[in-house]
Amino acid sequence: MSRIAYVNGQFVPHGEAFVHIDDRGYQFADGVYEVCDIKNGQIIDLDGHLDRLNYSLSELQMAHPMSRNALIVKMKQVIKRNYVNNGLIYLQITRGVAPRDHAFPNHKESSIVLTAKSVSPLKKLSLYKNGISVITVEENRWARPDIKTISLLPNCLAKQAAREVGAYEAWFVDDEGYVVEGSSSNAWIINNNNEIITKNPDGSILKGITRAAIMKEIEAMQLALVERAFTLSEAIEAKEAFISSATTLVMPIVKIDNHAIGGGEVGEMAKSLLAEFYNFAQKTDI
Repeated sequence: MSRIAYVNGQFVPHGEAFVHIDDRGYQFADGVYEVCDIKNGQIIDLDGHLDRLNYSLSELQMAHPMSRNALIVKMKQVIKRNYVNNGLIYLQITRGVAPRDHAFPNHKESSIVLTAKSVSPLKKLSLYKNGISVITVEENRWARPDIKTISLLPNCLAKQAAREVGAYEAWFVDDEGYVVEGSSSNAWIINNNNEIITKNPDGSILKGITRAAIMKEIEAMQLALVERAFTLSEAIEAKEAFISSATTLVMPIVKIDNHAIGGGEVGEMAKSLLAEFYNFAQKTDI
């Protein structure tokens, strides 16, 4: 069955979905995006994703292509047309089509693309069970990772470096030795005092929507949460570590560079946070 995409007001077969060559997303990476998890016919943390989308658009002085309610309707339609019960929906907005010029065009006609796909809940089961490896790379991104922009070349290079050595994710580390975040995830550690530590959102990280849900979960479970920067040395010595994102939820780490974390075994706290995650995430019926 052919997948269906939504492109600038039209539903089209996925294989026939195109944008104009002068779209500023193609020319300048002048756009933003969001990815939402779909679980058992419900969109997870939709309000958080749309709030962050509005923030990204505002920071880039980019027009929203439609009202929030209209966007939700289109998102649900794309999900239904693709018969997705468990999977992902991808949303991308760019500044639209204009003659190539670094300065913004005068028009306010943004472009929008929506796609959805099914992903088996079992696809990452072995990763949750056995944990993942992470490598570290030098922080070399622009100074506004708090905006969820489609300009992701440093992130792609970091992810590729990880894949080339058999790792799942790469953590950016700044010149003072502090872990910033992953190429496509937020970073967490649990120290020997059972404190769950993740970097404070000071503009140097993306305020993950899954991260926010995990923080609610930690509070409800009466666990110790600390928002602060942590060093790579702290991470290597940690009792547990994990990453979070809409596509990974709570993904346990068992190795950072060549150092085993928690004896190379998936930690119990990460297991608990993963098992209870959907009990604390917002759910929107499709």
